[in-house]
Amino acid sequence: MRLVWIVTLGAATAVVNAQQPAEKTFTSAADVTSMIAKAKKERKPDQPNYIQTLLQASPYKVNLEYRIHGVDTTPNVHEQEAELVYVVDGSATLTVGGKLRDPKRLNPANLTGSSIEGGDSRPIAKGDFVMIPENTAHGFSATADTFVIMSIHLPRGDAAKVSAAK
Repeated sequence: MRLVWIVTLGAATAVVNAQQPAEKTFTSAADVTSMIAKAKKERKPDQPNYIQTLLQASPYKVNLEYRIHGVDTTPNVHEQEAELVYVVDGSATLTVGGKLRDPKRLNPANLTGSSIEGGDSRPIAKGDFVMIPENTAHGFSATADTFVIMSIHLPRGDAAKVSAAK
């Protein structure tokens, strides 16, 4: 009987661990350079955005996003997360605010659209940081030859909900 419990507990632990992504808490500058080279090599011609995980510690995930000139991504709204963007290389135009045209649900917490009506557009380039509040339309366009960003989605926690209500 004891063996059955040990096997059951081991199997349950394996299932839980398989469902949770492994934590990755360090990425070196050399790793980032390799990831950019990989994106250049593996991105398909019509693929607007090549995304790779830089860091991950639940509930946070940091992505490296690689875009090229002439293949714009569709604008988005993240209804439950703010997004912090750091431009690693290149430049583009970022539009923030306004309203999504032709909104479509991507998943329970995100929308996409064909474009943005209104909003404020500004050029962003290597070294720039941008904070995009949750539930805010945003999109990148007019990408230079390449445009590489680090993006962090910041889920709203209970503490943030309490301070926002004040």
